[in-house]
Amino acid sequence: MRRMSALLAVCATALGLTTLAGPPAAAATGCKVDYTITSQWQGGFQAGVKVTNLGDPVSGWTLKWTWSDAGQKVTQGWNATWSQSGSTVSVTNVDWNRTLATGGAADLGFTGTFTGGNPKPVAFTLNGVACTGSVGGEEPPPDTGNPGTGTPVGINGQLKVCGVNLCNQYNRPVQLRGMSTHGIQWFGKCYNSASLDALATNWKADLLRIAMYVQEQGYETDPAGFTSRVNSYVDMAEARGMYALIDFHTLTPGDPNYNLDRAKTFFASVAARNAAKKNVIYEIANEPNGVSWTAIKSYAEQVIPVIRAADPDAVVIVGTRGWSSLGVSDGSNETEVVNNPVNASNIMYAFHFYAASHKDNYRATVSRAAARLPLFVTEFGTVSATGGGALDQASTTAWLDLLDQLKISYANWTYSDADESSAAFKPGTCNGTDYSSSGVLTESGALVKSRISTPDSFPTS
Repeated sequence: MRRMSALLAVCATALGLTTLAGPPAAAATGCKVDYTITSQWQGGFQAGVKVTNLGDPVSGWTLKWTWSDAGQKVTQGWNATWSQSGSTVSVTNVDWNRTLATGGAADLGFTGTFTGGNPKPVAFTLNGVACTGSVGGEEPPPDTGNPGTGTPVGINGQLKVCGVNLCNQYNRPVQLRGMSTHGIQWFGKCYNSASLDALATNWKADLLRIAMYVQEQGYETDPAGFTSRVNSYVDMAEARGMYALIDFHTLTPGDPNYNLDRAKTFFASVAARNAAKKNVIYEIANEPNGVSWTAIKSYAEQVIPVIRAADPDAVVIVGTRGWSSLGVSDGSNETEVVNNPVNASNIMYAFHFYAASHKDNYRATVSRAAARLPLFVTEFGTVSATGGGALDQASTTAWLDLLDQLKISYANWTYSDADESSAAFKPGTCNGTDYSSSGVLTESGALVKSRISTPDSFPTS
């Protein structure tokens, strides 16, 4: 998305590593911790930690535990400040999650290494008070891909491109409908167990697009940390039977070749780590702009082989010229792609629109292009291309009707409480636990939820 010039500057420190001064307030009665290993490999693992305050409200907190085996180490954590001394791990709030109301929870995650047995923590405390609750260590049951599971991934399994369509494991065309995160460096608090439960069960979404900005305080500032967080969101989507669209969110500068080396490093890592999963789709360049299709094609033909080396089966989506408008926003059209396609198989091309800015001529382009190219609307908004302005219900409805007719998948910008009219939630929503009632939805959120939550009717024969 073309970002507004000043986007919530106060959120720029949301994932910083500075601990606030002053002693934390003590929890009065107790706490609960739910600990789950989300993935495990030789000598390493990734885990989620949800801490719930059962006492009086706290403003400033530290969660501690000890390992059952001294050979277990935290290597990278997120949504908090992490440290380890000997076998004791200390996890301290960051600015945006420092307050825990009674019953309030913080969702944390980390990667670690181990040399002994099952990496299991013991003796959790929150501000010195012992915690109860689940202290697991079992990997969640994988989504088996059986139609009987009833989830989008369970029904459709590994996706593929067949002709101009996105097809499921039965070689039948399908349309996925879901939501995009905002920049995870700014709105990480919006992506937790409660919000993703709501997205999967109340919104009945098929996919979560994970918008990992490369610049703008994103990946380039902490490659390992952002890679780990993306993997965590992939796991959270998988556990709920949703597809995860990993978005390498390049915007400024607009030439994706500026980030070619970063893209190769990032996609080599996430493809190797997620190759066995059925729910992962890769979007290699969000919105190329100010650059030729030839340059975008060159970038794609260097990045796609990196993904294929680790994950030969996953669908890859290539951004197009003019902020992924198939060149329309640059005065061109789809013919440049039709006449000079990317030299790779099992790929699709991205198209983005903002309903109040992009209307009949853009829809005409998509109608023509869909007969020649496999398209995926990886981002769209119900408002103007700035992310602001009034909801354009008529244009949004015309767009979504067209995408339904053509079986083109889509993700809406954004599943966040950003102070912009494109956001699904009213400001402050992500400080709570309600992500689906009418009281927290913006006009845009209510309209998009009403479209996404209708039955999918995925074909299985």
